[in-house]
Amino acid sequence: MSFTILHTESSKGWGGQENRTLQESIGLRKRGVKVIILCQPDSALGKIALSEGIEVRTCRMRKSYDLFAVKYILNLIKTENIDVISAHSGRDSLLAGIAGRFSRSKPLIVRTRHIALPITSRLTYSLLPHKVVTTSEYVRHYLISAGISSNKVIAIPSGIDIDQFDSGKTVATLKTELGLKADIPLIGTIAILRYKKGYHILLDAIPLVLEKNPDAVFAFVGDGPQKENIVNKIKSLGLSNRIFMLGMRKDMPNILKSIDLFVLPTLQESLAQSLLQAMAMGKPVVGTKVGGMGEALKDGINGYLVEPGNPSALAEAIIKLLQDRDKARIMGGEGEKIVRRNYTVEKMCEDMYALYASMIKARKEANIKT
Repeated sequence: MSFTILHTESSKGWGGQENRTLQESIGLRKRGVKVIILCQPDSALGKIALSEGIEVRTCRMRKSYDLFAVKYILNLIKTENIDVISAHSGRDSLLAGIAGRFSRSKPLIVRTRHIALPITSRLTYSLLPHKVVTTSEYVRHYLISAGISSNKVIAIPSGIDIDQFDSGKTVATLKTELGLKADIPLIGTIAILRYKKGYHILLDAIPLVLEKNPDAVFAFVGDGPQKENIVNKIKSLGLSNRIFMLGMRKDMPNILKSIDLFVLPTLQESLAQSLLQAMAMGKPVVGTKVGGMGEALKDGINGYLVEPGNPSALAEAIIKLLQDRDKARIMGGEGEKIVRRNYTVEKMCEDMYALYASMIKARKEANIKT
């Protein structure tokens, strides 16, 4: 089925949400869909989407009730014959939702909820969209508990590009870069440096890990508002020679191929892309019992799930994996199977295409009956 979709995104930054939108756009285009992304003039998504050959339009979305932006979207719906609006952040969901509802052509509206946080406006979930997509079952159940109709909400997890995150196609160079011997245990964490990612919990756990595994080394990949606090705590704990702060990196497959296990001590999460990427690369993982983490991380199967905010439990899980390398290797293989079965970009795009196509088909059939 051929149709035209307008993705809207008011966020200017780059993260898992924007990456999912980009990957979906690329996947839908391969399936014959005309894709347009509407974003802010200086957004990272716009620049990267253009480099991928996706059609991009820009409009300033200064506030949730920006009449100029609503007018712009209304005109875009008309001139481009938009069949579906797919909105992603709170501001653009409101602006595009209003425009879509007031448009004469009445495009179908889908709102995606990417994060596991309380919603601040039910309007962009209950009244404006025809469907709401969540990135995990946990978020789906939360929205239903918040009063959104269960018939309206569907969970379609974000997918991993398994061609990019393929251990067999990746050369590991990080240990050499860091001057580490091949047999030195390297534990990796990839996440923005925010309080909710739980770096402070991991820092409290590291001395406990080093008591049992004194050669272990840790690598933190990411940047963010907590960088100074994290660096200061590393110094105060005397861990400067045990932790590498790598900042933002573009070679994530190399990072993940190089580490021995992946740890994400997050305090709040829908379903972390970095966790799925590590699993795709065949790494055992340690995560926390929050949000949708347990949907992909099966405790004792492909890693360990621990209580959030508990350094002792986190350290114990890491130690288990470091001290039983055979079990860790088996767990890594199980994680790879889980990703290839349930969390690929291909599956995500196929499921999103099927959703859009079914909505368009149902509307056409309803119009014929009336």
